[in-house]
Amino acid sequence: MFGLDAFMLARIQFAFTVSFHIIFPAITIGLACYLAVLEGLWLKTREQEYKTLYLFWSKIFAVNFGMGVVSGLVMAYQFGTNWSGFSEFAGSITGPLLTYEVLTAFFLEAGFLGVMLFGWQRVGDRLHFFATSMVALGTVISAFWILASNSWMHTPQGHEVVSGQVVPVDWLAVVFNPSFPYRLAHMVVAAFLSSALFVGASAAWHLLQGQRSPAVKRMFSMSMWMLLFTAPIQAFIGDLHGLNTLEYQPAKIAAMEGHWDNSHGEPTPLILFGFPDMEAETTRYKVEIPYLGSLILKHSLTEQIPALNEFAAEDRPNSPVVFWSFRLMVGLGLLMITLGLVAAWQRYKGRLFEHQGLLRFALYMGPAGLVAILAGWVTTEVGRQPWVVHGLLRTQDAVSAHGDLHMSISLISFFVVYGLVFGLGYIYMIHQIKLGPDQHDDTPHEPLTVSGRV
Repeated sequence: MFGLDAFMLARIQFAFTVSFHIIFPAITIGLACYLAVLEGLWLKTREQEYKTLYLFWSKIFAVNFGMGVVSGLVMAYQFGTNWSGFSEFAGSITGPLLTYEVLTAFFLEAGFLGVMLFGWQRVGDRLHFFATSMVALGTVISAFWILASNSWMHTPQGHEVVSGQVVPVDWLAVVFNPSFPYRLAHMVVAAFLSSALFVGASAAWHLLQGQRSPAVKRMFSMSMWMLLFTAPIQAFIGDLHGLNTLEYQPAKIAAMEGHWDNSHGEPTPLILFGFPDMEAETTRYKVEIPYLGSLILKHSLTEQIPALNEFAAEDRPNSPVVFWSFRLMVGLGLLMITLGLVAAWQRYKGRLFEHQGLLRFALYMGPAGLVAILAGWVTTEVGRQPWVVHGLLRTQDAVSAHGDLHMSISLISFFVVYGLVFGLGYIYMIHQIKLGPDQHDDTPHEPLTVSGRV
């Protein structure tokens, strides 16, 4: 297929399925926590807008949750079908971690999801809020175990290699490996940001259509507050994550920066833009700021960061991909901070719901959080290459022995089925969002407030 061998087709297939999958958990984590906040505020204030928004977004959450489960199962099967070498080598660690995710997180979510979605008339207010909170907690616990497994692949520790297989010797070290805290915080906050932008864009669309109900205004206001405080926090976490990556995966940082040579002995500049050339071992047409690379990554005006030519050619990540995906993520992050600040200024001026420029800005930024997440995952995963388990197992040694034709057929099948199934789910969600929170009649879902049940 297009001159690609089975190895590259397997990589493309996994990248395709995981890219589809990561969108749904990101929205699920953010919306689940948003729903818990909405219901908690409704219980405290009894203001109808909070309940209206809860009932509206719970429908979107349910669709995302379902599609996330389906896409996650497909992705998990590929470890055995397409990456048997990886499963054989590291299955004794990744297998239990994924099992813990099912036993602790998925069962928790599934156990309380029915009460959350259909329990308004069947349980009391406090028990329903408890169910919503447990679903939200389950999404975060799920992220905990998935990120523990992925982080171990980047910064493996707590193991021994015996007869060509990884054997865990310290599970605390395995789970709490050096990059895990930064990856977990970065992903969870990214999920909050993505959901805030998603919710904010939905509200902005209704406000631009002239629908200025209290529920729509509350939805927009809450999303802009979330963005204002969370986007700068994410930038701070990203800086810490970068410093951790510099320590444990310096080749990835060199590729992200497009930095090839330290022979001149000067501090490292920050290359804003350019075109890394892997064959010529240089970054062409670069626009750079002297000293700033050293200042950001070393917090020094004299120290240098590692250069790509310090690593063997076969150990270098694909710098052009990592270079631009990282800049896309950072650029979108700066726009998120800008949107939060502009919204705060318009709130101060009393024009939060009337300023057309702000509303259009928020509308266009709706997908920015998800695009930034995809760009971030491209940066971290392509930047890990050529390793599946960093320093222990190369990607080419992890792939299953499939033929080119087999992989081509399966990849095309994924394109068609995913486009159909998840495309329909996307269309349904957009339809529900366009209806708006005020179009959803919540009469059949009235909670029992005087039953005495909890």
